[in-house]
Amino acid sequence: MADPGEVIRRAHPLNVEPHDTLRAAALLTATRLLPGSGVPEPRHLALLAETEAFDPPRRWTDDGARILSALLVARARRDALGDGIALIARYFDGTHLNRPAGLSPGARSELLSSVGEYLCAVGSPQSGVRFGEEAQLFADTDALRYRALAVSSFGLALNGENERAAPTIRAATDLFVEAGWNAREVSFLVLLADCLVSAARMEHDRLSAISGELAALAPDDPYLDYASRAAEVMCRVIRREFADGIAASWQLLHGSRRHSSQRAVRHLLMCMRSDLFLAHDQPADGLAAVASALSPEGHGTCFATQRAVALLLLGREREALLETDACAASEDDHCLRSLPRMLLLRAIAFRRIGQERRARQSMASALMLISRTGSSRTPFIMLPATECADLVEAAAEDHPELAGTAASIRDALRQLAARPHAAPTTRDLTGLTPTEHALATLLVTDLSLAEIARERSVSVNTVKSQVRSIYVKLGVSTRAQAIAHLRADA
Repeated sequence: MADPGEVIRRAHPLNVEPHDTLRAAALLTATRLLPGSGVPEPRHLALLAETEAFDPPRRWTDDGARILSALLVARARRDALGDGIALIARYFDGTHLNRPAGLSPGARSELLSSVGEYLCAVGSPQSGVRFGEEAQLFADTDALRYRALAVSSFGLALNGENERAAPTIRAATDLFVEAGWNAREVSFLVLLADCLVSAARMEHDRLSAISGELAALAPDDPYLDYASRAAEVMCRVIRREFADGIAASWQLLHGSRRHSSQRAVRHLLMCMRSDLFLAHDQPADGLAAVASALSPEGHGTCFATQRAVALLLLGREREALLETDACAASEDDHCLRSLPRMLLLRAIAFRRIGQERRARQSMASALMLISRTGSSRTPFIMLPATECADLVEAAAEDHPELAGTAASIRDALRQLAARPHAAPTTRDLTGLTPTEHALATLLVTDLSLAEIARERSVSVNTVKSQVRSIYVKLGVSTRAQAIAHLRADA
């Protein structure tokens, strides 16, 4: 039977005293993953995230399982995900340990929840949900049930299963309130899940509230601060504050804060930044924002779909289809959150190149998926509304059982069409060229001229020349005067 100390020794071959320190840090962290016991120490998470993964013991014990639980969570929360999904296959066959185990139900539930959290972090929410739901089966205390519900809610929301995520979030929240645990021990996974569901429902007020909750949960934790700021960018997408969103996303993705962020949040932010460019009628910039990004193994974020949307708006339909062919072929294993959007854009692309039958089939598949997952509006954002509406009608004609879903989609498209196409910080000003207008929206932010130049992929001298032209047209001589003028006209 493997001794937990031996587990740590294999994990981190140091002298005796550090072994004991690591073991104590791991067991304390495992305890504090559950509400009612405090919260994990940031220094312990940082230490454990750097600890080498160990070989499976000959037989699992509760302490060995709890040490692995702490190591996996530390990697998830401190973005140490280089081993990817393969790390879990080292210990598990499906949701079962591949070595004998004499685990109590509680230790098993705790370990399964931590595996689920890790899998969500590496971009495989489908697998994360399976482990979270398995953890619920073994949870024999309220604290363990809450932890398992938190992991399940995040996995469901990340996978776009909003109809299942929402009641799971409510169950976790109700359990937390009834138990009377300290507010600082709320799981940030529940807040992130609520954030994703609120974004899918276009509820920017709720998103803003969640951003504040994330910021207040652990004011000194830069990872939660990053997630809070990313939620604010989501708000800007929904409120159509495109220029502010572009500036804020650039600062998060390229500033020093990115070094204290989680991969899943960064990936979502990259897609939001691309969408902001698309909404600002800059599809080439939207494509460039994700041009070299690689989708994680489970397509928790699908950069191929994001690139394909930009290609479609650029009129490059065949390239959009080619970009997403592999995703369409692996539809059963694809993250459900981005799958409807992929099917929608392929439907439009097929129709544009004259393949009407495949266009209708792709739209029907998208509507069936939307009906099942509860996502009704967000897949349509940034896609041509008129073409979407025509294909929705065609799919409903072919599949009468989709009539109800088609009706809700028509309402959603009308609401999207009724909103202003763009609502940047400034309105269109007579005399400004489109390039100058786009630059003007960045002038009112905190970005320096050098940062604006990097943002627009031009030289600083080009920006200075364009700024001088804007000053002349506005009748001002300084940036402060220009900002006051632009804000007054907004």
